[in-house]
Amino acid sequence: MAHGTAFSKWIVLIRIIDTVNDMRLSPAEKLARDLDWNLLRVFLALAEAGSVTRAGERLGLKQPSVSQALKRLEERTGHRLIDRSAGSFTLTPEGMALLAEAQAVRAAILRGAEAMAEASGAVAGEVTLALASHVVSPLLDAALRRFHAAHPKATLSIDILPSREALTRLAEGQASLAICLMTEPRSDLQTEVFYREFFGLFCGPPHPLYARSGLTLADLAGHTAVSFQTDRMGDALAAVTELRQRAGLSGPVGQSTHLEEVRRMILAGLGIGPLPLHVVEEDLRAGRLWRLPPQDDPPAIDVYLARNPRARRNRAEAAFLAILDTLLAETPPEQRIYGP
Repeated sequence: MAHGTAFSKWIVLIRIIDTVNDMRLSPAEKLARDLDWNLLRVFLALAEAGSVTRAGERLGLKQPSVSQALKRLEERTGHRLIDRSAGSFTLTPEGMALLAEAQAVRAAILRGAEAMAEASGAVAGEVTLALASHVVSPLLDAALRRFHAAHPKATLSIDILPSREALTRLAEGQASLAICLMTEPRSDLQTEVFYREFFGLFCGPPHPLYARSGLTLADLAGHTAVSFQTDRMGDALAAVTELRQRAGLSGPVGQSTHLEEVRRMILAGLGIGPLPLHVVEEDLRAGRLWRLPPQDDPPAIDVYLARNPRARRNRAEAAFLAILDTLLAETPPEQRIYGP
């Protein structure tokens, strides 16, 4: 009995000491001690996905679990982080402030894991490529092959994004490099022309102009168009926009940021659409697509390689960029022109 009483007194004393220690901690220190990283992980997914449904899909969680995690994080921080009123899903000012710090925490955790792996002497870590959907280049394929052969423990992640978002992710440190279109050089990024491609106009088998020979540009007038979302004046595909307007096409009746979806709409007969000539060579040979006028002087589009000069790169990222730079040095610009 005496032993039990003494033990109870020790428990009370420990609780008193913990209470005193808690009083000495600032609110920020208490948050740092008690915060569950998994809550931040859910918050990051919500902020980057823009909806509870998409965040749940990304995390492999059900919607109630995602909502509950956000509620717990808001209770822990004492701030409303996301405004989810009817028809709205936006980060509050407090949420925006936390997002930047949560991204930095995630980056630090990744660097810690990579540092431990690299301490063993192997090149490890992840290389994240942010690519526009129509990046098709034997140079990139060769870089991927060489990198994997030389560093099998490293991992690659390829995100297909609109060009503007790819550049934003690169600038924010969420991508190792970006290969995409640009309307004008960005002062905060190091950029160079990766390759040049040429666009033609195409239709699919259901279209009335399919397989018709002897067509002129005037024959396209009045037909509907499908295209990329960057197909507009002042944007990255402005040269394609000029061609579409010169042809007198109406619309577009369908748009996408993904080449595969623009191609799908062309094949389905929704309208006439632009595609890079070197990407659709097999489709032309197989008769899946039909090239329309003009056959001469197709619009040229430069595809850029962008990197962040301020980024702190892991060994895998540095190794991949070194391989890519070697390939660029071995392949002069005139050999990186894909098209006519």
